[in-house]
Amino acid sequence: MNNATRVLTNLNIFRPRTVRMKKNFKIVFIVLLFLQITLTAQTKEAGPIIKDYGKVWAIENPDFKIDPSKKYKAVFDIMASPENQEAVNATIETAARFLNMHAQSGVPKENLKVALVVHNKASKDVITSEAYQIKYGSDNPNQALIKALIAAGGQIIFCGQSSLSRDFPKEDLIDGVQLSLSAMTALIQLQDEGYRLIKF
Repeated sequence: MNNATRVLTNLNIFRPRTVRMKKNFKIVFIVLLFLQITLTAQTKEAGPIIKDYGKVWAIENPDFKIDPSKKYKAVFDIMASPENQEAVNATIETAARFLNMHAQSGVPKENLKVALVVHNKASKDVITSEAYQIKYGSDNPNQALIKALIAAGGQIIFCGQSSLSRDFPKEDLIDGVQLSLSAMTALIQLQDEGYRLIKF
């Protein structure tokens, strides 16, 4: 077999594979394009209650229907905090998501009540940026979120036991944060008032 024949034979061998690769590439491209369009159409949004935090997905036609006339009262047990001292505490932002997702789904703001009971490692998240700067060298990344939750009618309750054991005095707290005897006390009282405990 001369060189010219060998080249032609090789071309004939690889041509079907090249065609298959082109077809596969087209299919992959179309699938990726479809996914991009789908993801672009479905985006998480914040608001209308907490504008800069608490982005959520809109759920169209859920099987388990929400009752917009019901009063939704939730108490969040906030004890964890990120190791990164410049990161927003996602468990605090959960309260913003709770408010926004229900408001977006037609529940009136007056039917939504949230309380956050803060203790343990999350103690640092309820102090002013001035106090945070002294302890950690940066502004408190949670201050704006805490203020937004309070402005929306939320209660932020700080454990008195954590205040003393972790050295976060009352004068260092963000305006509107309430000092309690203990997290346990606040959790019991709020549940007695009809708040449902959410802990995750």
